Amino acid sequence: MNNLKTVALLGFMSALVALIAMQFSSGFLIPMLFVVGLNVVAYFFSDKMAIAATRAKPVEEHELPQVYSVVRNLTARTGMPMPRIYLIESLQPNAFATGRNPKHAAVAVTTGILQTLNTGELEGVLAHELAHVSNRDILISSIAAMMAGALTIFARMAFWFGGGGRSRENPLGAIIGLASLILAPIAAMLIRTAISRTREFQADHTGAEITGSPLQLASALEKISAGTERTPMAINPATSQLFIENPLKAVRGQGLMSLLSTHPPVEDRIRRLTEMAQGLR
Repeated sequence: MNNLKTVALLGFMSALVALIAMQFSSGFLIPMLFVVGLNVVAYFFSDKMAIAATRAKPVEEHELPQVYSVVRNLTARTGMPMPRIYLIESLQPNAFATGRNPKHAAVAVTTGILQTLNTGELEGVLAHELAHVSNRDILISSIAAMMAGALTIFARMAFWFGGGGRSRENPLGAIIGLASLILAPIAAMLIRTAISRTREFQADHTGAEITGSPLQLASALEKISAGTERTPMAINPATSQLFIENPLKAVRGQGLMSLLSTHPPVEDRIRRLTEMAQGLR
């Protein structure tokens, strides 16, 4: 169901991009190529960019033997290569994974999560993170970002330059252009965040399947959520969606609309995992 939702959301965004692009004869090609180029670079260098942005440091096995042991067991179960392991010096319990495919994967954990979770809970979190890699969520997010960027650029072009030979003096064309300028970026943002939430749900499900214990991840999410609410993390907002839980909750609080959140409510995630453990999902 999560994968179907992702496909539907990407399809809807594609339709919006095509609808606005049809207003132009050939003027959309250059900005489209620019957007594609930026996201291709982001896709291929996503791991390096994320590691640099979060100031994560590489660690060897003797420094984090517990993490290495858990990740090695999980990759053996799934047939994935061993990812690179990184540590973030932060008291907030959190973790993320990045990489365009299993061969280029990296997993980062905070010092706080190692102090907060027991081994079973840590296994649930790391299985969730490896699920993001195996589910190719970096590719999905890159596609969503590419289409969102194209949608915003095309909407601006439609407003400032018109399209399809329409005259700027045409009142209806001006109204449509203004509506596109305002609504298209909002639609792009809402769809991107909705896709991000579906991928989190799917990573929860896949990770729980890997460990065979959904309740381990549910317990970990409960502890992580409490920790992110009371312990701030100095992080670039652009990288917040990478983490298993929003690392900016302590700074921004809970006041944002759920439609604008890149992470599903923890209560919903725990409920789904509990139902999965009971055989209801």
